[in-house]
Amino acid sequence: VPIFPGCENEANNAAKKECMSEKAKEFVKNTFNTDLANDLGLEGQQRIFVTFKIDKNGDVVNVRARVPQPKLEEEAVKVVKSLPHMTHGKQRGVPVGVLYGLPIIFQVEI
Repeated sequence: VPIFPGCENEANNAAKKECMSEKAKEFVKNTFNTDLANDLGLEGQQRIFVTFKIDKNGDVVNVRARVPQPKLEEEAVKVVKSLPHMTHGKQRGVPVGVLYGLPIIFQVEI
């Protein structure tokens, strides 16, 4: 699996994957501008599903977001593209690209 910065010392692939997931969620939580939803007059729970690939070089590429509001889509893509450079995934010792899905869910309070 690709290795998020700070997850290098995890014991196995499952632990590295869990660490990657937690660190990516934390990064998005701290970076995503949730006030944008208030500015757009949105209410309630907002769900954005982002897919992306971590390529053979450890870069985030092919970022796509599914959400009905274009401004939220732009913000989600911008945030995911700003994820830090990672150590690429390997299969049988050869660098490979790995696809990821990341849900972004937040509640808009009135």
